[in-house]
Amino acid sequence: MSLRHASLQKSEIETELKGSFMELRKVLFELNVKDASLLSTAWALLRWHDAHQFCSRSGQPTKKNMAGSKRVCPSNKIIYYPQMAPVVITLVSDGTRCLLARQSSFPKGMYSALAGFCDIGESLEEAVRREVAEEVGLEVERLQYSASQHWPFPNSSLMIACHATVKPGQTEIHVNLRELEAAAWFSLDEVAAALRRKGPYIRQQDETFPFWLPPKLAIAHQLIKEWVEKHSRSSLPA
Repeated sequence: MSLRHASLQKSEIETELKGSFMELRKVLFELNVKDASLLSTAWALLRWHDAHQFCSRSGQPTKKNMAGSKRVCPSNKIIYYPQMAPVVITLVSDGTRCLLARQSSFPKGMYSALAGFCDIGESLEEAVRREVAEEVGLEVERLQYSASQHWPFPNSSLMIACHATVKPGQTEIHVNLRELEAAAWFSLDEVAAALRRKGPYIRQQDETFPFWLPPKLAIAHQLIKEWVEKHSRSSLPA
C-alpha cells in the first residue's frame, strides 16, 4: 500500500483499490502457501511488537531493532524475543473412523481435529492425552507426531500435529460443551468425500455435504489427508 493510501480511511481505501478488507483467518485460506506464510508472520510480529512496548521489569519503553526481530530495554539491556505458544492439534482415530469436532467460532459446517494449548511442565504426549480426555472423554493408547506449523492466532502459536489412537472398545464420546459445540466419529468414505470437495470455503455448506474440512493451508487438513491416505491403502484388496 502506498503512503497516499495509508492516510485514507478504511472505506476510502476499499473504494480506491476496488476491493474490501477481510478477516485474516479467511484471507489465509484464499492465498498460496508462500504469501500466506509471509502474511501470517507479519501479522504475528506486528501484534507482538504492539503488546511488548514496555519492559516487564523496569516499566521503561523498549526499542525494537532494525529487523524487528527483538526489543531491548535501554535501562537494563534485557532483550525480548517474539514467542510462540505451543498448541497440540490431534486427529483421533479408533482404527476405522476418525473423530472430528467443531467450536462455535468455526464457520458453519466446518469440522476439524482437536486442539489445545500445552500447559507449563507438560510434555507433548501429556498435553495430547489431557486434551483428548478433557474435550471428548477418550483415553489415548498410542500417538505419533506428524508435523508442525506456525499459526498467527490467537497471538502466534506453534501448532504441533499428531495422530492418536484410542483404546479398543472405548469410543463413546462425552463432549465438553464448554470447549466444543459438537464432536462425532466419521467414516473413511465420509472424510474422503469431504477432502475431494472444491470451491470457495464460504460456500461449502449444502445438503449434499453436511460438513466440510479445514482448507489445505491448515495443518489440520494435512492430518486428515494423511489419515485418509493411510487407511485407503490398508483397505485395498491384496
